[in-house]
Amino acid sequence: MDESHAKQILEQQVLTVARAVEDKIDGEIAALDRLDLDDFEALRERRLQQLKKMAEKRSRWLSLGHGEYTEIPEKEFFVAVKASDRVVCHFYRENWPCKVMDKHLSILAKQHIETRFLKIHAEKSPFLTEKLRIIVLPTLALVKNAKVEDYVVGFDELGGTDDFSTEQLEERLAKSQVISFEGEASSYPTKSNKTKRSVHQSETADSSDSD
Repeated sequence: MDESHAKQILEQQVLTVARAVEDKIDGEIAALDRLDLDDFEALRERRLQQLKKMAEKRSRWLSLGHGEYTEIPEKEFFVAVKASDRVVCHFYRENWPCKVMDKHLSILAKQHIETRFLKIHAEKSPFLTEKLRIIVLPTLALVKNAKVEDYVVGFDELGGTDDFSTEQLEERLAKSQVISFEGEASSYPTKSNKTKRSVHQSETADSSDSD
């Protein structure tokens, strides 16, 4: 066998091996491409389902009056808190502090469509104000799953003045988890020293709740 012939055989063997390696790599790349595509389709399908569920939720919330800051009469309070999982209800009268609270709640109602924002005239709602021990105005009753979980009474927790920011009120509501919040307040624990009051029950609550 002459040198040139041996060289041709060697080149042919190298070429055969190279093609085999190339075919193997092409096969692995194709497999990876198929896997990635399958994964992508699975993720896409899950995302579409999530978006569909969120759209259904938003539609239901809007049908219940979420996204707006609405005044209701006393008799509609029970229907409202049964229909919506989370409710912020402002008990007010016609004075400057309550108007300040109105301004911030009007903004938050549009930003937090997951929660219904309501206001009730305290002086026209004797049954509710007595049942929920509403004394100081403004008072926000924070309701989750038809139970008053917490209160924001006056401005004491908002800096003690009427020039608090909407963000301060937002963080305070997030502490009680009555709104969803991406900021730092979302990690705060819910107050556990408050006695929960079910709006389905007729008995009076412990007096410590209105402190």
